[in-house]
Amino acid sequence: MTSYQLEARETPQEFAARLGVTFHNISLLTRALTHRSYVNEHPEAIEDNERLEFLGDAILDFVVGAWLYHHMPEMAEGRLTSLRAALVRNTQLAVFARALRLGDALRLGHGEAESGGRERYNVLGSAFEAFIGALYLDQGLEAVQSFMEPLLKEAVERILRDNSDRDPKSVFQEAMQGRGIGTPTYEIVEISGPDHARTYRVQALVNGQVYGEGRGPSKQAASKAAARDALQKLRG
Repeated sequence: MTSYQLEARETPQEFAARLGVTFHNISLLTRALTHRSYVNEHPEAIEDNERLEFLGDAILDFVVGAWLYHHMPEMAEGRLTSLRAALVRNTQLAVFARALRLGDALRLGHGEAESGGRERYNVLGSAFEAFIGALYLDQGLEAVQSFMEPLLKEAVERILRDNSDRDPKSVFQEAMQGRGIGTPTYEIVEISGPDHARTYRVQALVNGQVYGEGRGPSKQAASKAAARDALQKLRG
């Protein structure tokens, strides 16, 4: 017996009520919360959330871009672009989804639920896009903008504080050089896992001293994780 939640804790109606959102067409929300694994096991479920995910992705690009344009009037185009990318990347959308406890209402197939799908970033991020697509179709662009406003405000404050929209290796290098310490280098200290699923462990060093460590599916990803770890330690 696993500890994973196999059945949804909330119906679409309960989920909407908890969020304070009234859907005129509840079937749109139901579809947004339906993963393709559920459709594979339940022939009566006509459609999964992937088409709504496609729509929601486009809506979020516009809404986030417009929000940044109006709320960051002094910010240069390059930083606006990097901020938008940080806000609409799947990992950030999954953070939004977790804040809404969207996973509690997802309709998943048994295997997907048993393997932890309700907590998986790619599942949550895609479901959040589908939810936005459903909200747009049901209530229009203004409803999406109003819904996203508090989520964006909090996320942008955090991203700007942590510089997490920028390449962490560049930020770490600037921090080290600004302190007159030196230029970081990155060293692989371990490679594990089978050939098709390698995991790299990398250390970020400056003048031979280890400042951070990270893991990832490639040297580049692990190096970024190591730089991010080093920055967190520098901030105390």
